Amino acid sequence: MMRRTFWLSGTLLLLLRPGVEAQTKSLTWEQVRERFETSNPTLLAGKLNVDESKAQEITAFLRPNPTFTISADGTQIVPHKGVWQPFTGTFESPGISYLHERQHKRELRLESAQKGTSIATSQQADLERTLLFNLRNAFVQTLQAKAVLDVSKANLDYYDHVLSVSGEQYKAGDIAQIDLDRLQLQRVQFEADVQSAAVNLRTAKIQLLELLNDRAQVDQFDVVGPFDFSEQLQSLDDYRKIALDARPDLRAAVESVDKAKTDHNLAVANGSTDPTFATWYTHNSSNNNPFGTDTLGVSMSIPLRTFDRNQGEKLRTRIDIDRNERLRAATEAQVFGDVDSAFAQLSSTLTLLRPYKAKYLQQAVRVRETVYFSYQHGGASLLDFLNAESEYRNVQLSYVNLVGTYLTGASQMNLAVGREVIQ
Repeated sequence: MMRRTFWLSGTLLLLLRPGVEAQTKSLTWEQVRERFETSNPTLLAGKLNVDESKAQEITAFLRPNPTFTISADGTQIVPHKGVWQPFTGTFESPGISYLHERQHKRELRLESAQKGTSIATSQQADLERTLLFNLRNAFVQTLQAKAVLDVSKANLDYYDHVLSVSGEQYKAGDIAQIDLDRLQLQRVQFEADVQSAAVNLRTAKIQLLELLNDRAQVDQFDVVGPFDFSEQLQSLDDYRKIALDARPDLRAAVESVDKAKTDHNLAVANGSTDPTFATWYTHNSSNNNPFGTDTLGVSMSIPLRTFDRNQGEKLRTRIDIDRNERLRAATEAQVFGDVDSAFAQLSSTLTLLRPYKAKYLQQAVRVRETVYFSYQHGGASLLDFLNAESEYRNVQLSYVNLVGTYLTGASQMNLAVGREVIQ
């Protein structure tokens, strides 16, 4: 019986393990981005705005409805020669009229609505660009917090090893009690580094889950990705050219100018008069002409354009063209400014990172190990060793933070350019 229970328990654990592993599976940047695009409520709401704009195209292209009218007259309300015949002389006249729009008003309304949809699409792409920048920053902050936590744990493990060796030295009488106490007190700083890094990692994960609209527990969520930098950058002119082609807000500004021109053409067309065509059928049984009881008539009415009632709209739309031209120029200037700023930040960060990777990291390790060896053999003081340990810790954390700054700068460059040019 016990063997059977053990077998069932083992089988149940095997069945549940895939679900547990799936819950704690680490996500790459591509997977995080895919989840974001399908679940972020702000981004999904923006897509509905594009759908609303497409629906307005249907309304813009609708034709005017014809008008049906019917009139009746001549119905008797008193008896005629003592005979009650109320409908004998009734005059009936049903008719249909239709407003004909001239100067391609309907086509211009559709063109204006379509260009409005293009602007909405570009604005949605710009919203996605901004939100992806926030998502990428949260992703980088999570990777940076993980790297800082790893460095802090490694420093604490190394220092615990130093304390263990120092404890043996104290028992052997090689170091004094005060030196051991000072070493043990220094451990508080390493413990604080670990706790602070753990809190920062948890906070970064919470921000990332919020952008993903995910209600998963923080402990069951993790991300993975390369936490490093690339020394290769394209030229500033290359980034500028890419930004002019890819920035959706600049594209929306250009499309706004084009739409303003279409709206001006529509305002001019709306100033033209539209004729109304009508036709009707008349039945008049009281007509003196015995062959004229049923007649058919047509008419056309044209408003007299004595006053141009659309002058204000024509002027407004012409001014709106100039306004959008200036907004496009301002957006283009902002694009260049964003690219230049991001490029300057990346270049500065790379200038600091290159010597760290080439020599500072190795030098910090070498200095710490050398001073520690000297301290163990009486060639260096405790203060020398603590200073060397502090310098090593600062160099390691500075390098990790610089890599995080580089990745954030890469996200800033992707935001400035309008697409991912730096992974």
